[in-house]
Amino acid sequence: MPTAVLTDRERTAVQAYLRLLHTVRAAFDGPPDSARPPLVPPAVLAEAEQALARAGLAGNEEAFFGLLREWVPDR
Repeated sequence: MPTAVLTDRERTAVQAYLRLLHTVRAAFDGPPDSARPPLVPPAVLAEAEQALARAGLAGNEEAFFGLLREWVPDR
């Protein structure tokens, strides 16, 4: 249960990060293929970067991960 009150932009940044995290996990959990490294779609990464920038959190990982810990404590 979220305890922090996030702005819309902060919530969007957290949600984009969680989508990126799930995408990366799925890529690494897929069938092993030594011929190619796991692929993360560039659009997923770009979405997370843009959301962080709009929330004013780009380059401020400490503040972002503090929000993430408060909103999604098991991450």
